[in-house]
Amino acid sequence: MAQNLIEKIARRFAVDLPAGQEVRSGDYISIQPAHVMTHDNTGAVIPKFRAIGATRIANPRQPVYTLDHNVQDVSEKNLEKYARIEAFAREMGVDFYPAGRGIGHQIMCEEGYAWPGAMVVASDSHSNMYGGLGCLGTPVVRTDAAAIWATGRTWWQVPPVAKVTLTGKLRPGVTGKDVIITLCGFFNHDEVLNHAVEFVGDGLASLSIDERLTIANMTTEWGALAGVFPVDEQTITWLKQRAEFIARRGLAGVPSDADGKGQHPRLNPRRIAELEAQLPELQPDPEAFYARELTLDLATVEPHVSGPNTVKTMTPISKLRQSPLKIDKAYLVSCVNSRVEDLADAARIIAGKKVADGVEFYIAAASSEVQAESEKRGDWQTLLEAGAVPLPPGCGPCIGLGMGLLEDGEVGISATNRNFKGRMGSRSAEAYLASPAIVAASAVAGKIDYPGDWQDRPPRGEMQINPRPARQVQEIPILPGFPEIIEGELIFCCQDNLNTDGIYPGKYTYIDDFTAEQQAEVVMENYDPRFKEIVREGDILVGGYNFGTGSSREQAATALKHRGLRLVLAGSFSETYKRNALNNGFLAIEAPGLVEALKQLFGTDQLTVRTGMTAKIDFRKAELQVNGERYPISAVGTAAQELVLTGGLENWVKERLG
Repeated sequence: MAQNLIEKIARRFAVDLPAGQEVRSGDYISIQPAHVMTHDNTGAVIPKFRAIGATRIANPRQPVYTLDHNVQDVSEKNLEKYARIEAFAREMGVDFYPAGRGIGHQIMCEEGYAWPGAMVVASDSHSNMYGGLGCLGTPVVRTDAAAIWATGRTWWQVPPVAKVTLTGKLRPGVTGKDVIITLCGFFNHDEVLNHAVEFVGDGLASLSIDERLTIANMTTEWGALAGVFPVDEQTITWLKQRAEFIARRGLAGVPSDADGKGQHPRLNPRRIAELEAQLPELQPDPEAFYARELTLDLATVEPHVSGPNTVKTMTPISKLRQSPLKIDKAYLVSCVNSRVEDLADAARIIAGKKVADGVEFYIAAASSEVQAESEKRGDWQTLLEAGAVPLPPGCGPCIGLGMGLLEDGEVGISATNRNFKGRMGSRSAEAYLASPAIVAASAVAGKIDYPGDWQDRPPRGEMQINPRPARQVQEIPILPGFPEIIEGELIFCCQDNLNTDGIYPGKYTYIDDFTAEQQAEVVMENYDPRFKEIVREGDILVGGYNFGTGSSREQAATALKHRGLRLVLAGSFSETYKRNALNNGFLAIEAPGLVEALKQLFGTDQLTVRTGMTAKIDFRKAELQVNGERYPISAVGTAAQELVLTGGLENWVKERLG
């Protein structure tokens, strides 16, 4: 059957699949990603790795360690942490990049780890950025990272895939950042939540790789799990130019010369030629299925500003210029918009001008190489001469670390990717997002501004939802010991967006000696105090949509398991909740058809309903039966079955390690 690009890449990096088995959206598969990147959180993954009994890295060329988040902190405690990570990397033979080399995601692209057509993961939500190079980049949690270190693999559920067609061409002065701000603000009703996005269309030809990386990076804020551009001639040209640059620069600073011939181990002519030969295989099939199809006419995109404090609200610059909004700080930093093109755009705007009185303008390159190239071009000096304050290559104020944070009541304009309340400093401050050009123009104007003949006209775009075609009947293999059928009475909790604090109250989260029995006693306490009186062991919980949103506390999954529930069904899940559940051997399965039927039958007035209805889940047929109705569910493949049988990912790793 026809496959989209996401399914094709997932199939290439799946392991232990039965011969001839297809990979489709919804399937649970075991994956062996090409690389896994961890940054400062490497320090938190190391004890997880040791706790599961691992003593060596399964494939030392698979992990990559990059120190980039808290690089401004030169305290003894942080320097000791960085030294421990470097020593561990040296002990295990893992590629390591020290503080000052740059932001991990940028390094992954510059050093050829984020390879077109590959699957690369990171314990950081902005691993989506690798999609700008046609690489399937997606986040994992720290437990997954430890598992990959120890065994080379973890699990993944292939998400639904949305196709985003970009047509036309951007007007001069409009950038890739304006495109993704427009997508986030125009399609702002979770249209691509927990989807993987494939970008297609004639509009891609005019988008540079830097712009593609920017757009892919912020698909995270749009709600997507991945944002992947096609592998095309523009991708190949970028790789060739990068390889030529490295050949001139030499291999200084490259941790591993695996080529053995004086060439870069990843970015070299032989590997690029092999990729060119694979281009026909790295295209979606013409009849591939997409759960949703969105279109955006690039010619109708205007410069926009996102915020305050949310990416779902956008305002055209033409409107903001009519009602000037004074700023206190401006930022050109972070992995989304601090590359050479971005710094050049800002320098072009700010050349010959000065940062306005009362405004602080902070700049940080995405990497040391970006800064060196910007200095060579003269752009970096132009920004400094205008009064910009330089910061080291790294994350810094984007995540509320280091100098230059927003203080109480201040307003900031930033070329970063997130403007959540309190992220860049005080919760009473307001943060807006925009392109590097708008940030630079605003820094010298002292207010949000961008000169030009801009009009307040809406972008032109549309979306359609496609009914999923019936899947070809294909029996799912069942491992010995895993039940072919599970039955249980349905307990219905109707609320959509039920967050993890409602499921497992935050006041218990950091009580380290809280027992399984105590977790079971307080589960759903904040949602419905009557829940523990209604539910019985062996029941099946049915939630609403986006179940388990909010914080990443894994007890929100384990507490339901400890209460004796067989599994949880919902219209949809927070992806982090789903990972935490299966990582603890607890199934979370989407069943939107059943949720709609129960809402029609029971309404939404009662928080918890004992339905009196028995559900039968047939895992071999990937089917749910309730009251004579049949609902298809995602195939729970052997990768997921193994985790349930062993009691979770850590136990699965321990078994594999013997």
